[in-house]
Amino acid sequence: MTENFVVAETVSGLLEAEIIRGMLEAQEIEVVLSHEAATTIYGFGVGRLARVEILVPEEVLGEAQQCLEDYRSGRLVDEIEDEDQG
Repeated sequence: MTENFVVAETVSGLLEAEIIRGMLEAQEIEVVLSHEAATTIYGFGVGRLARVEILVPEEVLGEAQQCLEDYRSGRLVDEIEDEDQG
C-alpha cells in the first residue's frame, strides 16, 4: 500500500521542522520533511528557501493537526509535565 502524504504545516526553518517532526513521531505519526536542498547545503535559508513543509499520511492528518494545535497552545507541554510528576 502506498501512503498518500499531505502537508500538515509549513514552517520557516529546518530547526523548527525537526522539533515538530520529533514531537509528531513521539505521537507515532510518520513524518516527511520537504525543503529546498540549498537550505541543507548552505546551512541557512531566507524567505522561500527557509520554508519547510511537514508532510504526514493523509489518514492521520486530523490527529497531526490536533497535536500541532496542542503544541502551539502549550497544552501538549502541560500534559507531558503532568505525566512526569504523576
